[in-house]
Amino acid sequence: MRPRVDWMTRADDYILEFLDETDIVATPQVIAANIDYSRQYVNQRVRALGDRGLVQNTGNGLYRITDRGRDYLGGDLDADELED
Repeated sequence: MRPRVDWMTRADDYILEFLDETDIVATPQVIAANIDYSRQYVNQRVRALGDRGLVQNTGNGLYRITDRGRDYLGGDLDADELED
């Protein structure tokens, strides 16, 4: 089971799942088009996920999931590991 923490949203799960399932490096616009959220909102969320090491900004606004992000999806992180 995935840990739930106050700062995370349902969109965060969708972003991580999309990046994991597609195994691509993507812009917030591409992610947004595939998970039905606005580009602006996805852009905010990938920055928050990046601040906690769940995604990596590879440059030029491209993001990919990290091993830590995959650990989160697999339920291998504790909630306290995700707190600010």
